[in-house]
Amino acid sequence: MIRDLKRVRNIGISAHIDSGKTTLTERVLFYTDRIHKINEVRGKDGTGAVMDSMDLERERGITIASAATYCEWKKHNINIIDTPGHVDFTVEVERSLRVLDGVVLILCSVSGVQSQSITVDQQMKRYEVPCIAFVNKCDRSGANPAKVARQLKDKLGHNSVLMQLPIGLEDKHEGVIDLVAMKAYYFEGDHGERVAVKDIPENMRDQAQEAREEMIDAASLFSEELTDAILEESDISDDMIKKAVRTGVLARHITPVFLGSAYKNKAVQPLLDAVIDYLPSPLDINNEAIDLDNNEECVVLESSFDKPTVALAFKLEDGQYGQLTYLRVYQGCIAKGDTLINSRDGKKVKAGRLIRMHASQMEDVEEIPAGHIGAMFGIDCASGDTFVSPKINYSMLAMHVMEPVISLSIVPKDNKAQINMSKALNRFTKEDPTFKTYVDHETGDTIIQGMGELHLEVYVERMKREYQAEVTTGQPRVAYRETITQKALFNYTHKKQTGGAGQFGRVAGFVEPCEEEFEFVNKITGGRIPTQYIPACEKGFQSCMAKGPKLEFPVTGIRVTIEDGAYHAVDSSEMAFQAAARGAFLEAYGKARPVIKEPIMKVVIETPNEFQGSCMGLINQRRGIIQGSQEEGVMSVIESQVPLSEMFGFSTILRSATQGKAQFTMEFSSYKQVPQSIAEDIIRQKQEEKKA
Repeated sequence: MIRDLKRVRNIGISAHIDSGKTTLTERVLFYTDRIHKINEVRGKDGTGAVMDSMDLERERGITIASAATYCEWKKHNINIIDTPGHVDFTVEVERSLRVLDGVVLILCSVSGVQSQSITVDQQMKRYEVPCIAFVNKCDRSGANPAKVARQLKDKLGHNSVLMQLPIGLEDKHEGVIDLVAMKAYYFEGDHGERVAVKDIPENMRDQAQEAREEMIDAASLFSEELTDAILEESDISDDMIKKAVRTGVLARHITPVFLGSAYKNKAVQPLLDAVIDYLPSPLDINNEAIDLDNNEECVVLESSFDKPTVALAFKLEDGQYGQLTYLRVYQGCIAKGDTLINSRDGKKVKAGRLIRMHASQMEDVEEIPAGHIGAMFGIDCASGDTFVSPKINYSMLAMHVMEPVISLSIVPKDNKAQINMSKALNRFTKEDPTFKTYVDHETGDTIIQGMGELHLEVYVERMKREYQAEVTTGQPRVAYRETITQKALFNYTHKKQTGGAGQFGRVAGFVEPCEEEFEFVNKITGGRIPTQYIPACEKGFQSCMAKGPKLEFPVTGIRVTIEDGAYHAVDSSEMAFQAAARGAFLEAYGKARPVIKEPIMKVVIETPNEFQGSCMGLINQRRGIIQGSQEEGVMSVIESQVPLSEMFGFSTILRSATQGKAQFTMEFSSYKQVPQSIAEDIIRQKQEEKKA
């Protein structure tokens, strides 16, 4: 691995579904001599792309799990993570962006900025990851890169700047004009591997000059040297422009836009040059950790090999040789045989086999230095754990993980399937923080929870294929919540007299709605409840949040304030005050007008214009609210909010209503109160389940 970190790039490739992420990665690997044959995502012979190593990915033609690889281009080492586009697997994008220094955001030249592009952009903002944009599919009918660059400005708020112009579009797309070098690039050979540099076509010179001036104008804001050169009308060198654009990219104030067609092997090499020229090296990024020994102070990590090691486990996989832990090393160096500490639980681990990943293939290495991404075998840990040298006690900031919104009951067919199913669930919950499982004590069913129907469908399929666990699935269930809508008082005394010391505790105060999931406010004065019993009161109230008294859904959005109470010198204990708090919660909850809340999904449908009306009808039938609709050429984009409970089986209905021409994406938006008539149905259903 290269130790000169100026020549290292850790990049991700992110986009909406079907924008060409995996196709682009395949071309990158071919041009950098990592592979010697280009495979297509939906290969006719069933091979599929190198980065889609799972059978399920090849069959469905989608990326399910992020895959890591590396390549070399012009003496630079590029570590690449290809991420899924489907919103159900958004945690894969989340954890990848957590450890990457830069991103190539791919946009379709026809569809432009789509719903998942917006989600990826929000994730990039969360981790402040600089990016460059690549407008792909310039060979498709209706391609319009200039429109996509404008959408980047209008919809995502990026200061987008065209760095290239297309030479022809749609079926006449031949190459690109580089506005920095002012040369035309054509891509010759069977797979576009030969880059032919020629003069700009005569009929495009004026347009190229105008676009170059716009680009230099935007870049000059980030370089005094460039501004001076413009004012003095002196020569502007290529390096001057590149330095200015790079400064703007690192500050996330400019997004250079590149064009091409990965499928037709056009303009991938100039994009690789752009990754090196404009995206950050590990030395350009400030990474912070928390010092657990010094009041959780923030510490800036140095990409130095001599400092104590700090590494983050961002992804787990169950390989044939045991658990495979993907790591990003931020400081120091992990060498074979090193002893590391897991800062979450303080356990010592020994770095045994170290490897670099190339999709599903691996290459043994002696060390993983700072600034690089690698993997370790045989380490027992969880996703998001920090590994450090024994002399320090740092922890990296955790990544953002969304709560599951849908659940499904699964029943194994026989005893063997039961054993295999529990092995599979144990592994999947470790690998994916958005996939959760528990046993319903009333029905005895195993319940799995996730981000969407496809998410759970894929895991059930993986159980069958990878673990031979034959399971039958029940009806999907929605993750309802309970909450209160008004303030209610409580004054509860817990008194129990048995032989010897009894139990006594009184708590008084009120509950009210709030924005947080749970908030506890202590307003006890004069020692009416001794300080040592206050945490027990909080624990008692919090224990009631897991199952609401109304319908046993989790309770959310409650603030509990205690103002008064009483204790007994002999009979009071932590247990007594916990019981008092539980009794007080039950007393107040019924008076606070509890209601049921349901998850509302942001649903975006892309459909040909002729089916726009029927798609809107489908949303209205499902208690949906249409927030906006716009026509983009021959396609319409309808944005709406629909309750999750109404969205089951929607893909089949949408296909039949639009002759299979429409597609939709769905992601969690918020929780909202259920209408009274629906709430009554839910209550009736719950009562029937209890009787059964």
